[in-house]
Amino acid sequence: MSDSDFSPASDAAGEGAWHAHRVSQARHDLRNPTSEVLGFTEMLLEEAVAANRAEVVAALRAIYEAASQILKQVNQTLDLQKLQAEAYLLDELRVAIRHSTERISATGENLLRTSAPFPTESFAGDLRRILDAAGRLRDVSPGLLAALRAGEAPPRGWRGPELDARTVLAATENHFETGSVLVVDDNESNRELLTRRLLRHGCAVAVAENGRQALEMLRARPFDLVLLDIVMPELDGYQVLSEMKRDEQLRGIPIIVLSALDEMESVVRCIANGAEDYLPKPFDPVLLRARIGACLEKKHLHDREISYLRQIEEQRRRADDLLHVILPEHIAHELKTTNAVKPRRYENVAVLFCDVVDFTAFCDKHEPEEVLEHLQALIRVFEELTALHGLEEIKTIGDAFMATAGLLAPMENSTLASIQCGLEMLSAARRLPAGWQVHVGIHTGPVIAGVVGQKKFLFDVWGDTVNTSARVASLAGPGSVFVSSSAWAQVQDRCLGHSCGLFQVKGKGQLEVFRVEAVLDRATG
Repeated sequence: MSDSDFSPASDAAGEGAWHAHRVSQARHDLRNPTSEVLGFTEMLLEEAVAANRAEVVAALRAIYEAASQILKQVNQTLDLQKLQAEAYLLDELRVAIRHSTERISATGENLLRTSAPFPTESFAGDLRRILDAAGRLRDVSPGLLAALRAGEAPPRGWRGPELDARTVLAATENHFETGSVLVVDDNESNRELLTRRLLRHGCAVAVAENGRQALEMLRARPFDLVLLDIVMPELDGYQVLSEMKRDEQLRGIPIIVLSALDEMESVVRCIANGAEDYLPKPFDPVLLRARIGACLEKKHLHDREISYLRQIEEQRRRADDLLHVILPEHIAHELKTTNAVKPRRYENVAVLFCDVVDFTAFCDKHEPEEVLEHLQALIRVFEELTALHGLEEIKTIGDAFMATAGLLAPMENSTLASIQCGLEMLSAARRLPAGWQVHVGIHTGPVIAGVVGQKKFLFDVWGDTVNTSARVASLAGPGSVFVSSSAWAQVQDRCLGHSCGLFQVKGKGQLEVFRVEAVLDRATG
């Protein structure tokens, strides 16, 4: 077709986008083999310089310059706006590619025929890869450029690429960390080139030939980074990106897109779909190294953050568990939410004290381990009984166990619940291996409750009711439950018991106490 075939005036609806797409595809197909030549030549140059082989270095630089010239002309020529005005440039590009690839082939063949040993064992194989790539470029370019020169109408129903977001690419630091990298590219030479470079930097590398295989590998084992091509069979790079970002398991893996497609539409689409970066082929090895290092560092920091958050959550859970052991549930909740617990006055609270008879003498005759074992068993049973009867354990002081009823939860008769609990404490203590006798004292009245301490929290109750309950417990004989007269008045129709008379109590004067023998079954009277 004539030069005017690239002019906007001849485009029907959508033809401009179609021509742009075809130019982009041609640029992609010419850049891929060119990037192979440049990539492997760079690696061989590094080896030749290290081996101090001046004649090999000179030949490789000639190959590199020829490939660089091809890339430069491809970039300059395959521009839609330029071709709309000067389509004849396609003929010039075809001739330039032929001359440059012939130069590459001649120089490479001369190197292969040299009698001197190559710098490394893989040198000859990599040199043949360069010649193969140059040959493919020479063979494919005439047909590609001729087809582009001829032009054609877009297929029925063809739609151009759509932009779904705008973004700004941010620069990353030139830093490199090792990690596990998945290389996804349908081109074997590209996979080999990237693998070799990554292995040199200490990375663990796996490869996938297409998008579907890549997703299967990503779901089978963890990776720190994905290097992703766009144009691939099965699933292309865009589809892999979308699938990874929808998958909760794969969402956090950074992705660097490496593609010979360099249109802004493709770059924006990839970044908007979650890619960390987008580098055109052939890539600059120093820039790629910096990008990979930055992504790996970011992934490792993300992994450490997740690990720290899990540790913090575990520590928080353990702290919550410990706090609920120390404090009643709603008191612990108030402390966590307000960082304080407001002291309050509570009316009609039954306070229970339970002591072991002759505990000090028992301690003098037994080893500490045995004493603690028996005391632990006793307190464990007391805790079970208080929970069973709706009482709240307040604290233990040596062998003394203190609990309340009607303090934190409403109760129909807090004194009766405390008496029932106290009677069962007597029986439970006798059944344990230590065979201890205990005595229980109960008094009912108002108390003040709150939390004391800054480093070691203690929920406690204070007031005359607490002191009176302790005095009543001290008057109780072994294996008995004593209650104050005011407490007895609340349960006398529900319990069997009798007055033990008046006792002179320090700070209280005359105090009448009652011994409770049993709780009556209301059904039988």
